[in-house]
Amino acid sequence: MKSEQYRSWLKLQGYADNTITAQMHRAGRVESHYGDLDDLHAKDGLNPLIGELTYTQADRQNNRPNPTRIPFDGVPYNNLASYRDAIRRYKRFKEEGFVEVDQSFEFEPVDDAIVEDLKPLHSISLEKDMQAALRLNIEQLEPGLCIIDDGKERSVDSGFIDITARDAQNRTVVIELKTGVAGQRAIAQILSYMGDVLIAEDSVDTRGILVAGDFDDKAIAASRVVPNLTLKKYKVEFSFETAE
Repeated sequence: MKSEQYRSWLKLQGYADNTITAQMHRAGRVESHYGDLDDLHAKDGLNPLIGELTYTQADRQNNRPNPTRIPFDGVPYNNLASYRDAIRRYKRFKEEGFVEVDQSFEFEPVDDAIVEDLKPLHSISLEKDMQAALRLNIEQLEPGLCIIDDGKERSVDSGFIDITARDAQNRTVVIELKTGVAGQRAIAQILSYMGDVLIAEDSVDTRGILVAGDFDDKAIAASRVVPNLTLKKYKVEFSFETAE
């Protein structure tokens, strides 16, 4: 496992130090029982390992014993969810890539194609900034919301939920953030997350809030048939004062 690069990547995602320590510990524990994570990723993308770490609601109801090589005390459903989350996160690190930044800056002309390639990186950075700001002011999105994901993106089968919260009626709320204009793909993404949470928690009381700068007509049309999905537009405002 590329420990130092992974730690740096986790910091860039905005995770708190205690969350980083926990993720590193869990990934390291899995690695100690299954072998080098980088080798496993090169072999099969870590997918078989993630499958082995999967423990469903049905497994819990049938009292299925721990199916993995990792010894632990306690409920397999909860323990394996944590280990699976750690490996999914490491898989994401491997697939997104990590570039160490050289602190000596040099400026060179770039062509339009390179500028286009850089745009997704700016988008990712803006979404992370928006997520950090919203975590500090979650009730501005909706009164009564309370964050329940321990300050980190929740891992589900379809990906990573930006923010998981609970509303005033004790319903789980999946919150997905998009910079710019959101379309049908964003609707499909949040619905997949909501479906994963519904299965994981065995509950129909799951809502979604999709936050974006704006929504295209297709996204708005699709949302009309999903009563438990809310679309919210964000605004950025500036204020100015005289420097003294």
